[in-house]
Amino acid sequence: MEIRTYQQEDERGWLHCRVLSFLDTAYYDIVLNQKETYRNPAIELVAIEDDKVIGLLDIECEEKPMTLCTADQTLGGMITHLAVHPDYRRQGVGQALLLEAQNRLVKSEITYLEAWTRDDLWVHEWYLHQQFEKLGTYLHVYIEGSDGIASKVDGLIPVQTFCQYVGKDSEKIKKKYKRVHECTGFYKRIQ
Repeated sequence: MEIRTYQQEDERGWLHCRVLSFLDTAYYDIVLNQKETYRNPAIELVAIEDDKVIGLLDIECEEKPMTLCTADQTLGGMITHLAVHPDYRRQGVGQALLLEAQNRLVKSEITYLEAWTRDDLWVHEWYLHQQFEKLGTYLHVYIEGSDGIASKVDGLIPVQTFCQYVGKDSEKIKKKYKRVHECTGFYKRIQ
């Protein structure tokens, strides 16, 4: 396995790896048709085996504290994408990607990493195993129809709405709506 910087010609493999790795997670419907680009400096890595992208890690790095990350007043790096092809899980691919990213960040002013993920406990356990600490939670809420949602635009009718709930009554929201995910943040000091 080779860990290297993402190159434009990796895009199709990157997309393929990401979609396959997300299919059996709470992010099963978050599909991209092109790789995200970043406004800030970023570390974009791929794991390659037999000329195939088997893992990926993107970290967007702050140039000003608290513009992407929330855990600290120093500069942070937000893990925006981390995925391992299902056929290569539990073989150290994610850990190798994270270690390479941390090695590259040593010479930067980035002092910590932050990541947010939904309610897949095996993913939470992976972050904790990598010495991340739990930061906090909020809810991702999908609302079907216009249940309590109104548009201020004449003739625009909500059919499905994605919301973030940061209030105090999470249990009430979980009971009221059919699809609710608890989004958990993780934090790791690297310098």
